[in-house]
Amino acid sequence: MLKKICTRKLVITTLTLVLLLVIYLIPTPGNIKDVEKRSVQYNTNAKLHEVFLLDDTSYIARTNIPIGDIESIEDKCKYLLEVLTIGGKKDSLIPNGFTPIIPSGTEILSLNYEDGIVKVNFSDTLLTINKDLEEKMIEAITYTLTSIEEVKGVIIFVNGEVLTRLPQSKVTLPSVLSRDFGINKTYDIHSSSDINSVVIYYLNKHNDDLYYVPVTSYTNDKREKIKIIIDELAAGPTYDSNLMSFVNSNAKLLEYEETDKSMKLVFNTYILSDVDSKDILEEVIYSIALSIRDNYDVEEVSIYVDDQEILKSVIKDIE
Repeated sequence: MLKKICTRKLVITTLTLVLLLVIYLIPTPGNIKDVEKRSVQYNTNAKLHEVFLLDDTSYIARTNIPIGDIESIEDKCKYLLEVLTIGGKKDSLIPNGFTPIIPSGTEILSLNYEDGIVKVNFSDTLLTINKDLEEKMIEAITYTLTSIEEVKGVIIFVNGEVLTRLPQSKVTLPSVLSRDFGINKTYDIHSSSDINSVVIYYLNKHNDDLYYVPVTSYTNDKREKIKIIIDELAAGPTYDSNLMSFVNSNAKLLEYEETDKSMKLVFNTYILSDVDSKDILEEVIYSIALSIRDNYDVEEVSIYVDDQEILKSVIKDIE
């Protein structure tokens, strides 16, 4: 009798332990969410895409967000515009130091892509933005959508009407927006003739994180754009102390050559961060390559020092 009682207790105890183990291992809905969050947080292989958002110093700045495998150009455009929208579904993707700029509640009524042009029809909530941010919002939309390789221009509609003028700032918009519209514009113009526009990528910083800020400079400088880019990066921005350049002030562009979608740049040794190892800072490479990308129709940049090729950068691979 005693043996039967002990055996019964042992069976009950064993079954109880097995049941508790099963309950522990089966994830509850809350646990599933936690696992999903961890998998997103630590997914280092996620495909990234360029977007332009408002930083905490009021520049429209370049950063990257995970985008996944979206095949349709139209779906990709909608995804990126959601990232740009305040309180949108993609808020969790935005890095620290950046904020969306399209007003909360703005709807995409329709979006079509054809022959390199995206036509996007917004609800009129788009125009409730603060006057000081109107033009910056257009810059952010234009630069973000044209970061998609196939997209060359954007036409913005509001309730079915082409937006040709910003209602508060009175800025006139071209019928088709491209990167020629400019971004974070500065003006140093003394004459209405021979105006040159050059996009230069500087660096800014949030906490310990560096990121790139494109600035379109309008001047009467007639020099070739690549010379202006290198000279300005070497001098550093004189109009705002928030922006930086890591190009040595003694770096000089000695020669350049543009041939068949590629650009060759020949520098003195001051372009190097270490003469012995022939290293160039990543921040220097990115500033130069991104600036060239926005000013020239080239796909590859090669940097030479003393007739030796130091590096070759494929522009479309820059993240």
